[in-house]
Amino acid sequence: MATWSTDELEAPTDSDEHRDLCPVCQGAKFIHPLNPSGEPDYSRLIPCRCTKAEIKKKKAERLQSISNLGHLTRLTFENLLPTGREKDPASQQVFQKIYDAVKAYAENPERWLILVGPVGSGKTHLASAVANYRISRGYPVFYITVADLLDHLRSAFSPNSEVQYDELFEQVKESPLLILDNLNTSTTTAWAKGKLDQLLEFRFNSKLPTLITTSTSIEEFSNDYAGHINDTDVSKVLVLKKEASGLQNLDSLDLELLKNMKFKSFNYKRLGLPENVRQNLEEAYRNALDFAQSPQGWLIFQGLNGCGKTHLAAAIANHLREAGKDVLFIVVPDLLDHLRSTFGPDSRVSYDALFEKIKKIPVLILDDFGQHSATPWAQEKLYQLINYRYNAKLPTVITTCLDLDDIESRVSSRMVDPTISLVFNIIAPDYRGDLKSARNARSRQKSKG
Repeated sequence: MATWSTDELEAPTDSDEHRDLCPVCQGAKFIHPLNPSGEPDYSRLIPCRCTKAEIKKKKAERLQSISNLGHLTRLTFENLLPTGREKDPASQQVFQKIYDAVKAYAENPERWLILVGPVGSGKTHLASAVANYRISRGYPVFYITVADLLDHLRSAFSPNSEVQYDELFEQVKESPLLILDNLNTSTTTAWAKGKLDQLLEFRFNSKLPTLITTSTSIEEFSNDYAGHINDTDVSKVLVLKKEASGLQNLDSLDLELLKNMKFKSFNYKRLGLPENVRQNLEEAYRNALDFAQSPQGWLIFQGLNGCGKTHLAAAIANHLREAGKDVLFIVVPDLLDHLRSTFGPDSRVSYDALFEKIKKIPVLILDDFGQHSATPWAQEKLYQLINYRYNAKLPTVITTCLDLDDIESRVSSRMVDPTISLVFNIIAPDYRGDLKSARNARSRQKSKG
């Protein structure tokens, strides 16, 4: 078994990385460290430097899998504008201060941080950025929307549930860092309020780091919640924006990542893909471009996360926006959150007025359809929206990770109607794997040069 000093374990040289066997452990993966005297300590084994990257990667993957972030792994501090989306300097200054405060919280999360603002103000992006930052540093996080938490807890009462109620609730209660997204006053049933009271009371008394986002003003919460949130010894409240109205606050296209997704930046000649997959990507690109140039009927993109469907949908929206056309690009979970928020007493937008605007928008693009529509209320709202646009034959683009068989039949039957809709399955894998392969290829080429 090899021995090596601690200093020599820090980082492999560029030439070491390209040898068949690690020069330190000769493939054993473990070594005997040296004592201060310089003699090998044969009583101990420690991981060799060659395993550190692998261990770090596996740890990050494990933390990611238990974080419950799902598609929100894409929301980081790096792809969020520090000054926010607003154009006026005053709003930018406010957002910059909040951005800096949230980033500082990500470095050292202590006690509670409350982000208050309407849908589209950036609070979910900020909260997700905190979670992704902590995971990148090797710390566990658990993210969940309040609506999903209550759905999970209710489903756990089912006799067929594979998750025990106490097990799930304890996991949320005792998470080292809990992110509760979209806490609002519309959760009014006695059962739901009791569960939230129990959860918040435990974390408040334990002073466990908790990040909460809400579109409800603090004044509208019950005395129990307001007492916790307004306790300056435990909580810090940051208000992103006090009011919102109309569809401009609903559109997701102003996100930095999405507004840069255009046809010219879509690469359908990705490295390392079989010819049939590249042809499939090119055909998807042509279908999206044709739709953008003449929006008619429906275009449905199916495929895995990262296959390119959101990029193409955003490219359609950006193309139409640049042409001065009226288009709404919205992630379905955000749409449902926005509709729920209109029931709040502080909302300045009525549900009926907002829903009518969304239904009748000349071009509607629904991203990530089906991932968060399990509740009966959500299913009914989406069906009403889909059914209206189907009957009116309004141009609509939908992206989904689901098979159409897994979508509610009332909706899927309209999606597959060939008289109005083109369903296209993108078979490409996650593009992030291609980016990694390309970087590795460039690194190997550089080392040979």
